[in-house]
Amino acid sequence: MKYVYGLAILACLVLWSSCRNDFESVPSTGNLEFSKDTVYLDTVFSNIGSSTYNLKVYNRSDEDINIPSIQLANGETSNYRLNVDGIPGKSFQDIQVMAEDSIFIFIETTADITTLPTDETTFLYTDQIQFDTGGNQQNVELVTLVQDAVFLFPEQLGDGIVETLNLGTDNDGNDILIEGFFLDDNELTFTNEKPYVIYGYAAVPPQKTLQLEAGARVHFHANSGILVANTGSIKANGAPSNDPELLENEIIFEGDRLEPEFADVPGQWGAIWMTSGSTDNEFSYTTIKNGTVGLLMDNNDGDRTLTLKNVQIYNSANTGLLARTGNVYGENVVINNSGQASLAASLGGTYEFNHCTFANYWNNSFRTFPSVLIDNYFETETGAEAYDLDISFTNCIVYGNESREIALLKDDGGTFNFNFSNSLIRFEDPNGEFDDNPLYDFTNTALYTNSVFNEDPVFQDTELNNFNIETGTSAADGIGKPGVPPNVDLNGAQRDVENPDAGAYESIIFPEER
Repeated sequence: MKYVYGLAILACLVLWSSCRNDFESVPSTGNLEFSKDTVYLDTVFSNIGSSTYNLKVYNRSDEDINIPSIQLANGETSNYRLNVDGIPGKSFQDIQVMAEDSIFIFIETTADITTLPTDETTFLYTDQIQFDTGGNQQNVELVTLVQDAVFLFPEQLGDGIVETLNLGTDNDGNDILIEGFFLDDNELTFTNEKPYVIYGYAAVPPQKTLQLEAGARVHFHANSGILVANTGSIKANGAPSNDPELLENEIIFEGDRLEPEFADVPGQWGAIWMTSGSTDNEFSYTTIKNGTVGLLMDNNDGDRTLTLKNVQIYNSANTGLLARTGNVYGENVVINNSGQASLAASLGGTYEFNHCTFANYWNNSFRTFPSVLIDNYFETETGAEAYDLDISFTNCIVYGNESREIALLKDDGGTFNFNFSNSLIRFEDPNGEFDDNPLYDFTNTALYTNSVFNEDPVFQDTELNNFNIETGTSAADGIGKPGVPPNVDLNGAQRDVENPDAGAYESIIFPEER
């Protein structure tokens, strides 16, 4: 009897709910509210899809409403795409919004600049989402900047096979392949007319040089980069800029996501890889950011393999500058925010750094590496392979948010010559763990000459990669050795002739609002 009674109650509930008026809606009267009046989709490259943006549509009334139509003003020809409450399309009818509730609209775009009415390399593309028609119509504007670019990518060889580069063989004799292609002779000059977008690894052929003009912009897709082959070279020589915000003459390497939320995200692309045998590589007035490894330099051919002048490397998921048996000269170099070391001078090599700032304020994960890592050996299954090392730091800063920001790893099978002169270094050892290690004998003036330890450099804003130092309060102020090039800092300011500062910047007076 209880069972029969239960069924009767259930039947009544079904009949009652089917007669309810809760889900009956009234037509929209033009009183919708929106989370924004204009949706700005950040700059996209021609033919590259944007991120997904959202718009929230509110029904503030106490009645369920029906929106007769939601559509793009340009209709099916629009370069925008919508998803209204889970339904994709460009026009929609009879969309229900419950009382005092809301729905989401998701918006994307892909635009081909060659089909747009412009002869320029950038075009402001607009449309609008129209809610209802006639006197009840409400509009939300859509705006995005479409930028033309030079796209470089490996060929599609058919059957899902993509052009690859052979990097040699592994220990088992298998080919090491990466998606990539060799640049043609007509692709070996990157101008500043349009940005370049690279898919896969663009390789500089042997005995060829990739030249980048001042003001060039290079964007990498995920897992992409530049590879310089044996006897090849890259010369990225920018120039000083008049506008510190636009950096119009600076060469910039970064990812291909232009939205502001990706501006400082590490690991968006691979590396600029100067392979064994590449030579005479140069970077000046250049910023490299958001890669996995900023610069990877392999091997020393007896001559200088890499020259860095006025170079900044930021937000590397792994290492800012990784040199393995390299021959590197650097001046006015700043490297910060690396998942491992900002500078790794590994497997020996020859290095000279003047007026450089090697910092690491990485906070994306736990960091176990120091800002500067130096070693002269490589561990193998049969033991260590040792190399010769000769490295000097003059008028430099080595600092970060860890207590020990240098690591010196020596194998006696090779030479291990190093010197820090007139530099500011962070290395705190309160428990004396390194007291018996002669490499960390900071009283040894042959290794540490006129250097300062564990005093605050007073950087202007490490979170914004701003490593200017403050006049009068920075421990790097006035500790430099005179006569060490260059005589101007990374800002183009003259260095004090008698008492220059350590690091890439001469000290300044910070604005009060800092």
